[in-house]
Amino acid sequence: MTADMQPSRSERKRRVKQLEKLVEALSRLPATVQKTIPCNDEIRNLLHEASSLRGGAGKRLLKYITKILRNEKGETIEELYDFLSRRQGTNLQEKKEFHEIEYLRDALLNEAIEQRQAAKEQQTDWEEDWPSLVAGQLGEQFPGIDQKALVRLAWLYAGTRNHRHSREIFRLLRAAQERLRHPH
Repeated sequence: MTADMQPSRSERKRRVKQLEKLVEALSRLPATVQKTIPCNDEIRNLLHEASSLRGGAGKRLLKYITKILRNEKGETIEELYDFLSRRQGTNLQEKKEFHEIEYLRDALLNEAIEQRQAAKEQQTDWEEDWPSLVAGQLGEQFPGIDQKALVRLAWLYAGTRNHRHSREIFRLLRAAQERLRHPH
């Protein structure tokens, strides 16, 4: 992620909360399954220990494991989500992807609102095909996505605050994410 798409403080908190839910779900798995979790031995042992603890001690240990995982590479966390979704269905993975799409949509809309405000302050026209850094980054992340449609919808939203445009951006991003996940 570049500086333009740095997550806000609340977004970082939501991601940590999502990671805590992942850690909690991993700690509730049976011991035999925990031995096959794709992570290092330290985390695996801590998860096993957390499964036997209750109350405050268990919560503290889960938060500690979450802290360790936050410092891990993104691939490790993705492997854990994949492992858990294979074990428990795709609900956790879908929720994570849903929040990611919401974040990307909000980044584009916030950029559009800021651009519109800047144009208003400079008393210049803000065109429908304005240059969007976020849309360019989304184009790199989701090859084949209609960047012009994203920019136009963000422009419409910034001008009207009509949530229909926001929902349409979400649908475009969701469809692009699905195409990445299931290429045909």
